[in-house]
Amino acid sequence: MGRETRESSVNGWALVVDVSLCINCRNCVLATKDEYSGNAFPGYAAPQPPEGLETIRIERHVRGEGSLVDVTYIPKTCNHCDNAPCVKAASDGAIYKRADGVVVIDPVKAHGRRDLVGTCPYGMIEWNEQEQVPQNWNFDAHLLDAGWKEPRCAQACPTKAIRAVNVADAQLAEMVEKEKLSVIRADFGTKPRVFYKNLEEALSHLVAGNVCEDLGGGKLRNLEDVEVVLVDSDDGSERVVRTDHFGDFRFSGLKAAASMIAVRVRKDGGEKVLVERERSGSVNLGTLVC
Repeated sequence: MGRETRESSVNGWALVVDVSLCINCRNCVLATKDEYSGNAFPGYAAPQPPEGLETIRIERHVRGEGSLVDVTYIPKTCNHCDNAPCVKAASDGAIYKRADGVVVIDPVKAHGRRDLVGTCPYGMIEWNEQEQVPQNWNFDAHLLDAGWKEPRCAQACPTKAIRAVNVADAQLAEMVEKEKLSVIRADFGTKPRVFYKNLEEALSHLVAGNVCEDLGGGKLRNLEDVEVVLVDSDDGSERVVRTDHFGDFRFSGLKAAASMIAVRVRKDGGEKVLVERERSGSVNLGTLVC
């Protein structure tokens, strides 16, 4: 088998990241840095400097405003793409894909090849100035070849947000469908082997607010279990949620970056429009008096 080919019957490595479980502890970043900082692994990786180079990064994604904010952390690594642009750009084998799906940057052949850094459309190839070599997170290939069952980032994750699997492509496809996994920028056509759970939810837009009633005298009381209806002009959909015991509500999963929205409240058999406005991104509507 050539270095850049795979057979669907051969087991290959893939990473599954559940962004809803990531708490930004950065254990994956630190464990990986600990593995490679100052350590050379001939045939796998040159030693990384103690600072300034991270092959695993955590992206912070914020939705909402003010007192109603939702934060998601998205670990990002080399995607070990089955149709990797970096492998194609390094036709001399400076970057190659193993039979088990892992993409490795050869520390000898890639020496001095700063041009390879820009071949990754995800920006996940780093330049090691100290060693004058491009580097990626290579799935800790040296550890896997030594018999490890998972890379250090998965081993170090306290919430099990990161897990490594070694399965045939057919089984991986079933897992993707069953667990509703997705990849970052599927439109690139690179066929990543790093899959995400709850990613679309995290990257969607959010509309949130609070419903209360005016008791007079400047007093407000939060309304619990009130039906709140969101009408989105983008797709004409009508979504319904109920307020919690603090009177708060939230609608997630909005795909369009902007639209016209109307929020109505159904209470005691009646319906009242609380707000109609344009939405751009995620919005905190604040306190709405019913």
